[in-house]
Amino acid sequence: MSSNAAILAIDLLNTFDFNGGDALKHAVAEMMEPVTSLRRQAAEANVPVIFVNDNYGRWHDEPHQLIAHVADSKGGDLLGQLRPHPDDYFVIKPESSGFYATTLPALLPRLGVSRLVLIGVAADICVLFTAADAHMREYDLWVPRDAVASQHEERAHWALEMMENGMSAETRPTSELSLAQWLASEPKVQPGGRR
Repeated sequence: MSSNAAILAIDLLNTFDFNGGDALKHAVAEMMEPVTSLRRQAAEANVPVIFVNDNYGRWHDEPHQLIAHVADSKGGDLLGQLRPHPDDYFVIKPESSGFYATTLPALLPRLGVSRLVLIGVAADICVLFTAADAHMREYDLWVPRDAVASQHEERAHWALEMMENGMSAETRPTSELSLAQWLASEPKVQPGGRR
């Protein structure tokens, strides 16, 4: 890999089949352009994209089966723009954090990753928990505020404030910061936890 970064796409493949799911789906539809742009920039910069996705209680499913399940759900109409590319990675997560009981802690070092871009949903739950675990593992973070969403906008703002102030995450939107600019910037978190 030419880069030390990866994009974690958290729960972007979503059924939206829960209380508040319609509001979250609407928020995801609004962030589609920044997500698509980041994925295009990642391909140009040779930055891997790792889908870190809920299994919806489907413990026997492989990734392609989970994608088919999403295709048959309320989230199916968004799948065309969000579907993983053949060279993307796919990690199934059973809980809120992408690091808990998954292969992510083993995969990232093998890819040489020390910096993470977190995109997806929900900003105040799975993105926040994944950011906290990444921060404790001393990953440098960018959580673009226009590429994450929650059911309630004020909760997304609260979570972004927590990640920025408590986890040293960059939270500028993709309209103010490109992937190339972030990759060229000095990491906020240095090995050994120095900021």
